[in-house]
Amino acid sequence: MSANDAVLTGAQCRAARALTDVTREMLAERAGVDGGTIRDFERKLSEPDDRVRAGLRVALEGFGALFLSDDHGGGRGVRLKFSANEAARIDNLENEGGPAGEDDVAG
Repeated sequence: MSANDAVLTGAQCRAARALTDVTREMLAERAGVDGGTIRDFERKLSEPDDRVRAGLRVALEGFGALFLSDDHGGGRGVRLKFSANEAARIDNLENEGGPAGEDDVAG
């Protein structure tokens, strides 16, 4: 298993749900697990097996979560990912208006 495929932690699961605005029930349905399993995992009351964790991770990635490894010492984490379409729109907005010119404001 590579660093990017590291096993999901309860904290990452909770954070990914918050970022993607997904309820436990929505995640449970998508991942095919019981909502109580997710609740207990996020609260550190139980540790589901790797198969369940992998299923949760895949489901959360489907909702738009991107899991970060500790490759550069910044720590493991999670953030929202952008689709190719969203990235193109952002790039378009960032390049809108051409190069910056001189400012007419007197100092």
